[in-house]
Amino acid sequence: RREAGECRRQLQARLAEMESLRGAHQSLERQLQELEERHSAEAAGLQDTIVQLEDDLRNTKNEMARHLREYQDLLNVKMALDIEIAAYRKLLEGEETLFSTGSIGLSALNPLPNPTYSFQPKGFSSST
Repeated sequence: RREAGECRRQLQARLAEMESLRGAHQSLERQLQELEERHSAEAAGLQDTIVQLEDDLRNTKNEMARHLREYQDLLNVKMALDIEIAAYRKLLEGEETLFSTGSIGLSALNPLPNPTYSFQPKGFSSST
């Protein structure tokens, strides 16, 4: 009887311990599930952020490419204008040379010994 009573007490202690462990196991399972859900939600949020950042990066690259094309177009226009300015400058220098060599022949036609040219734009009163 004593042995049977001792075995029953041990059995009840083991059953109580088992129920306690079962409860702890269920609690840990719930915590694990909650953690998995939270991490899954965080991962989804981070994935959305990654997609948004990739879209922003792609848009920024496209915008940068557009700005680069616009800059290249402006640079081409500037170069064309520089070439045109250089051509006009050469033409003007050629005309100045032509006038300076031609002025010797023209001085004989001009009765004044030192011809002066006056140009007076509005607001200026000096003659050059």
